[in-house]
Amino acid sequence: MTDVKVPGFPESVADGTIITWHKAVGDWADIEEVIAEIETDKVVFEVPAPVAGVITEILEPEGAVVLSLQPIAKIDENATASPAPSIVESKAESIEVAEPVEKQVSASSPQATTSAVDIKINPAAKKLAMEKGLDLKQLKGSGKDGRILKEDVQNAATPSAIDVGVVEGERPQKRVPMTRLRMKIAERLVDAQHTAAMLTTFNEVDMKPIMDIRGKYKAAFEKKHDTKLGFMSFFVKASTEALKEFPEINASIDGDDIVYHGFFDVGIAVSSARGLVVPILRDAEQMNLAQIEAKIREYGVKARDNKLGLDEITGGTFSITNGGVFGSMLSTPILNPPQSAILGMHNIVERPVVVDGEIVIRPIMYVALTYDHRIVDGRSAVQFLVAIKNALEDPVRLLLDV
Repeated sequence: MTDVKVPGFPESVADGTIITWHKAVGDWADIEEVIAEIETDKVVFEVPAPVAGVITEILEPEGAVVLSLQPIAKIDENATASPAPSIVESKAESIEVAEPVEKQVSASSPQATTSAVDIKINPAAKKLAMEKGLDLKQLKGSGKDGRILKEDVQNAATPSAIDVGVVEGERPQKRVPMTRLRMKIAERLVDAQHTAAMLTTFNEVDMKPIMDIRGKYKAAFEKKHDTKLGFMSFFVKASTEALKEFPEINASIDGDDIVYHGFFDVGIAVSSARGLVVPILRDAEQMNLAQIEAKIREYGVKARDNKLGLDEITGGTFSITNGGVFGSMLSTPILNPPQSAILGMHNIVERPVVVDGEIVIRPIMYVALTYDHRIVDGRSAVQFLVAIKNALEDPVRLLLDV
């Protein structure tokens, strides 16, 4: 018998919460197969099977708080057949393993043509689906490899007064606990409001030159580099060049000291189902457009699949967030402590502007820079944003480094 243990957490992570069991008691697990996921306040850790065998016991249920290297299940590597489904009691709650769905489907039923074995679903989700009488083949999974999670079943079920925990006649409402990541986001945002002297300055960028470049070269760019040419890479390049000119915006406060960083690690805010995460482009000033775009795409996929590692979201000397993808016209982004500034991008809208004394229609983006006024003066913040504007409106100079 072999213990399945929680992965070793780094010192900055105290504990985690089991959010998903991909296997149930009696299931076979191959060696290194992911059998559970544990959410911390920073990332999701996958729990692989240390040996191949049958899971004979689950020690901690979904929702349990666990510590680094704590045993959470047992695997019998000598088993040759799965034991009968059973109910395993735990400290927090019991995990029930339902009868295989394929046994409940009549051979004459049209549904019997598809085996439920082919459906990837968590034990808790399967139990809830059976209680609500839902057809598993009609459910869409949001988990890894399309696995159906408990929340997918909850979303598919018809809302009722019982589902949301209110009595009949009252307006429905539902109370759910915050995820670990959401709690950490809330904590950091409040901390930023309380500790930094935040101020935001704005400007506008004529995006026509960038859009012309993309329109002319995007097909050739994608063919050569196997990644799309987006706007974010131009903003990253423009930001790193501006940061070289204004080092205080790439700095941070540590006690009574100002730490000036000689490198440019740019955080790119990425939206995921669990909340906002900010993976880091290390040494962004050394990356070309293709490398930036490829890395951002990689981070986007990892964020979607909860695959971001702790080292990929920690650190960073400057951040960029793009509310424009959601249609935002203007916003005041909040600092990502201990960084001293964050750049906000917004949607591109055709607006009338004056060019060489004539009114013309141009694709305009409003940009915002929130900065910590304790170490960044207003003059530097404004000039930094102007430097970004100038670089984007004349991208040839940016690409030629002149």
